[in-house]
Amino acid sequence: MEIIETDIAIIGAGGAGLRAAIALAQTNPTLRIALISKVYPMRSHTCAAEGGAAGVIKADDSLALHFDDTVGGGDWLSDQDCVEYFVQEAPKELTQLEHWGCPWNREADGSVAVRPFGGMKKQRTWFAADKSGFHILHTLFQTTLQFESIKRYDEYFAIDLLVDDGRCQGLTALEMHSGMMKQFNAKAVIIAGGGAGRMFPFTTNGAIKTGDGMALAYRAGVPLKDMEFVQYHPTGLPNTGSLLTEACRGEGGVMLNKHGRRYLQDYGMGPETPLGKPQLKTMELGPRDRVSQAYWHEWQKGNTVTTPWGECVLLDMRHLGEKYINERLPLVRELAIAYLGVDIVKDAVPIRPVVHYMMGGISTNTKAATSLPGLYAAGECACVSLNGANRLGSNSLTELLVFGKAAALSALEHTMQAGSANAAVLREKALASQARIRELFSRPTPSDGGETLSGLRKEMMDTMEKNCGLYRTETGLKEAVSTIQSLRERYKKVSLHDKSNVFNTDLFQVLELGSMLDCASALTVSALARQESRGAHQRLDFVQRDDVNFLRHSMASYQGDALPRLDYLDVVITKSPPGVRDYSGDHK
Repeated sequence: MEIIETDIAIIGAGGAGLRAAIALAQTNPTLRIALISKVYPMRSHTCAAEGGAAGVIKADDSLALHFDDTVGGGDWLSDQDCVEYFVQEAPKELTQLEHWGCPWNREADGSVAVRPFGGMKKQRTWFAADKSGFHILHTLFQTTLQFESIKRYDEYFAIDLLVDDGRCQGLTALEMHSGMMKQFNAKAVIIAGGGAGRMFPFTTNGAIKTGDGMALAYRAGVPLKDMEFVQYHPTGLPNTGSLLTEACRGEGGVMLNKHGRRYLQDYGMGPETPLGKPQLKTMELGPRDRVSQAYWHEWQKGNTVTTPWGECVLLDMRHLGEKYINERLPLVRELAIAYLGVDIVKDAVPIRPVVHYMMGGISTNTKAATSLPGLYAAGECACVSLNGANRLGSNSLTELLVFGKAAALSALEHTMQAGSANAAVLREKALASQARIRELFSRPTPSDGGETLSGLRKEMMDTMEKNCGLYRTETGLKEAVSTIQSLRERYKKVSLHDKSNVFNTDLFQVLELGSMLDCASALTVSALARQESRGAHQRLDFVQRDDVNFLRHSMASYQGDALPRLDYLDVVITKSPPGVRDYSGDHK
C-alpha cells in the first residue's frame, strides 16, 4: 500500500472543498494539499445548483434582515452566532467569486443583479441565469489550477479516517481505476463530501450524494447533528425528480391546483397576487418546508392534478414570456422539454415536492471544527447549525464558500500545533482498513446465500419514502428504525457480483450503501425522539413546535452495530428569541 504524505487532505472537490483548497494555497504556498474526490471535480453536485447564492448587496437590504430571515426560516433551530458570522462573510465571498471571474447577471446600470428567493423578505440572491452552481464550480475549479501546491486525486474513494492519539491524522482511499488502496498521512483532514439524499428514492440529488463523508466522521466518533431535518424542494419534475429551481418562482412563476387556484394563500402565505404583477409577496416565495407541506394538504383535499407519474400541482410561467424565460430560465425550459415534453413558454408544468437537501450532518462549530481534533467539515455534509430546521434557498451556495474557507483556516492553525505522528500505528490502522475491503471480496455470491446490493438498497429507499417523508408518525418512525437496523445487520452479508479491481462500481455502490444505512439510522432515531413539529420535521401526532423540550440540537453518536446514542445540545441564541414564523404579509 502506497503512503502519500501531505499536510492537509480534503475529501470532496465540490464548492466547499475547492474553496478550502484555494484558501489554504493562498494563505501558505508551501503547504502540501491533497484534494481527494470520487468524481472529477466538475462532476461534483455543486454544479447542479441552479438558482443563486445569497448575500446582502443592495441598499434596501441589511445584514440584520438576512439574519432575521435565516433564523426565522430555520424555525429558531439555527445557532445565531453562526448566522451572524455567515451573513457578514457572505457578501465578501460572493464579491471574491466575481473577482475570480464568476459571470453574475447584471442590472442595466452594471451592478450585480439579485432575484427574490423563498423565505427572504428582500431580494439578495446573486445569480448567473439558472446555472449558478455550474458557474460557481467552474470559477473555483479554474482558480485552483494556478496553485501547484494543490494536488488532485480524482476518482479516489475515501474508506476510513486514520485516528490516533485522539486526533485525525489522515485517511485511506481506494484509487478507483486500479483498485489499489492508498494511505494518506495528513496533519488535518477536511470533509466536504456532500449530503446523503440518495437514501430516498425520489430526490434531486445525483447518484454521488450517498453520505460517505458523514459516515466517515460518524464512525470515527463525531456526532451527526439534526439528522431528522430533511428538506423537500417543492418543485421537482414528477418523473425524474430533477429540480426546477426556486428561481422559477423568484422570477414570477405561480403554483396552481387543478382548479387553477393559487392555493398557497390558503396556508398562511399571503394574499393572491395577480399574474404578471411585479410585487414581491410571500405566496410562492414562502419557505420551502411550508410550500412543500401545502402540496401534501392539497393532495389530501383532492385538489391535485392526476398525471402518469402520480399526483402533482402545476407551476405556471407562461405569463413571463419567451424572451424573459430564455434570458433568466433557459435551463428550466430545457429540462421541462427534455424530460416531460412540456414547453414552459406554452404550458404549465406538473411538479411535486422532492427530497433536496439535508440540514443535518457532521457536527461542527462556527470555525468548521468537529469534536475530533484535526478533523473539519464544510458544505452539506456538515451541520454548522446555519440552516436550523429549514434551509432558505440560496443560502447553501454561499455556505460552501464561507465555511469552506473557515475550515481551511482552522485546519491550517491546527497543523501549526500538531505533534508528530506515530507511523507504525497509522500503518496498522491503514492495513486494517484494507483488510475490511478485502473481506467484501471473500463473501459468498448472492446465489450462495449472500444479500444483494439492489435488494437492500430498494428496501432502504422504500422505508425512508414511506416513513420519513413530509409528514411522520410514531408508528411509521418506529417501523423505520427497526427496518433500517435490520438492513444494517443484513448488510454484513451483502455480496459483490464483480470481483475485479479496475473501476469496480459494484464495490463502490456497496460502500455507498453502507454509508447511507448508517446515516439513515441516525436520521430515523433522531426523528422518532423529536416529539414536535418544527421546520422540515413534521409529526402528525405532535403537531406543535415545542420550545420547552426541543429547542435543542439532536446529536446522534455511532455505537457500532447497536442503535446510535442520542444526546442533545442547546441552540445558541444571541438576539432573536423564538417567535412566530409569519409569511402572511407583503414583502417589499
